[in-house]
Amino acid sequence: MAEKAQKLTLFAWEGTNKSGNRVRGETRSSSLSLAKAELRRQGINPTRVKKKAQSLLGGKRKKKITQGDIAIFSRQMATMMSSGVPLVQSFDIIGRGHENPAMAELIMGVKADVEAGNPLANALGRRPLQFDDLYCNLVNAGEQAGILENLLDKIATYKEKTEAMKSKIKKAMFYPLAVIVVAFIVTTILLLFVIPQFQEMFSGFGADLPAMTMFVVNLSILFQNWWWAIFGGIGGGIYAFFEAKKRSRKFQHMLDRLVLKLPVFGALMTKAAIARFARTLSTMFAAGVPLVEAMGTVAGAAGNIVYTEGILRVRDEIATGSPLNQSMKQTELFPNMVVQMVAIGEEAGSIDAMLSKVADFYEQEVDDAVDGLSSLLEPMIMAFLGVVIGGLVVAMYLPIFKMGQVV
Repeated sequence: MAEKAQKLTLFAWEGTNKSGNRVRGETRSSSLSLAKAELRRQGINPTRVKKKAQSLLGGKRKKKITQGDIAIFSRQMATMMSSGVPLVQSFDIIGRGHENPAMAELIMGVKADVEAGNPLANALGRRPLQFDDLYCNLVNAGEQAGILENLLDKIATYKEKTEAMKSKIKKAMFYPLAVIVVAFIVTTILLLFVIPQFQEMFSGFGADLPAMTMFVVNLSILFQNWWWAIFGGIGGGIYAFFEAKKRSRKFQHMLDRLVLKLPVFGALMTKAAIARFARTLSTMFAAGVPLVEAMGTVAGAAGNIVYTEGILRVRDEIATGSPLNQSMKQTELFPNMVVQMVAIGEEAGSIDAMLSKVADFYEQEVDDAVDGLSSLLEPMIMAFLGVVIGGLVVAMYLPIFKMGQVV
């Protein structure tokens, strides 16, 4: 039933309001009867309701639902409920006004489940691709304690900070990768189309070519004869890499451990993992989720399998009665400052506040690291492009310089 409720249709309607005035408009609903019922609930007596040929949101194409969409939705819900708008009405307002049809269908589907009597946590749990265990556990804790409004605000803050940090890390990774791809494309064009023209010209020189020029010419011949194997090998390698990362836990563990040991990038990924750990655990602990139960969800949010396994070991030790700070110290994954702040939080009974401060500190560290990384990479990338592209150009002009010396 919930699946059908997600498939919304746009209806055009005409009717009279409570004052007897004729009104008209459009509404979205899963069926004609539900559309009429919704209009009557709003105080409108429908005289004509007709399905429109255009699709949801005026024929707009559905876009993939991202975690950024979920973060915005969470903030909208928190704002609505803090303003005193009832839960179901909040879903209705947000869903009917959303620009992304796929997100609108998701929200209205959740609304239908809640109207049918299901708890909000259960309705969200039926859509695990958009709402993970952490999200559902926090909503469930808010419903059980009667503080759903406060918990939605915490969830919104958590999602916003998490997405902001993801965006910064992607920015740091995207820049060098984009430059490498561009350099490869330019080099390929030169080897396949430009250098063969020089090769024809050099064949009439009647003299030996410089070693650097011969190397580039031979490389061009290799590309011309085996371009299909080179591109196929690169494409196959990329596909195999992602398949192995997805299917092999050993490969993923090796890769995540290697990433943490990389110069510059390793420190960035370590700080990001610690920030996610602290922010997630702080949010769950503040929501009243038991520590042992929370650690399982926190482990999944770490973003690195090395930290995921370390946090699970911490959970197992906590379950046997060990203090959180000692269990964290034994993993050797957390800096001494983090361990000490957790210890202070345990003694003062304010672990959530201390972890929040740790998260703020490391999120700022990630921001600074990304800015510093961008400044560091710019001259290195310019030098890389100069060596690769400039080397090819110089190799092609060396014979011309040599010929000028002979003349």
